[in-house]
Amino acid sequence: MMAALVQVEDISKTFGGVRALDRVTFEVCSGEWIAIMGPSGSGKTTLINILGGLDRPTSGRAIVDGLNVGTLGERELTRYRAEKIGFIFQHFYLVPYLSAVENVMLAQYFHSIADEAEAAGSLARVGLGDRLHHLPSQLSGGEQQRVALARALINHPKLILADEPTGNLDEANEQIVLEILRELHRSGHTILLVTHSGEIGRMADRRIELAHGRLMHIVANVT
Repeated sequence: MMAALVQVEDISKTFGGVRALDRVTFEVCSGEWIAIMGPSGSGKTTLINILGGLDRPTSGRAIVDGLNVGTLGERELTRYRAEKIGFIFQHFYLVPYLSAVENVMLAQYFHSIADEAEAAGSLARVGLGDRLHHLPSQLSGGEQQRVALARALINHPKLILADEPTGNLDEANEQIVLEILRELHRSGHTILLVTHSGEIGRMADRRIELAHGRLMHIVANVT
């Protein structure tokens, strides 16, 4: 068993009078693919946002690669997100007036480095080597999500956080994106993926199932 990259310890999160997460605890080892599942409102996205430094827990600790994310200041959080986290969202969040390669390079600016050749290589890795200079409006939904994938990978993150990454895709493009995620997993990346799909959930090493903000089950998938 490899060392834990992610440690979630008694995490709770309250919005007003609503408890979105209720004392959730689990660990993720380096190189694991974890599916986070549960009905709408179960706390899946809240959990991903806390691990990504986009939100803070009300109580408990989220430790990623030895860092207690909830205690980081704003400048430290910016660096944490740039250096350790690759985000993939259901909505692609591409800058509409930037080309595909420029959207990928945007993630490099947090390191004060803009390497077009490296960004082009990242796009080639997801099958878009011939779409470098296309604007988002000139790309299909599946191609836009692959640009977002290339952007998430450009800084060699320790942890990939994917929130319903195939939710807006047709079946053909969903399979393309899932195959890229499989390849990332095979190459040793650590992935936490939020999904409603049982089929996608069964691709992961383990499923973490939430309901009403509580951890209900951790299920190891048998291959």
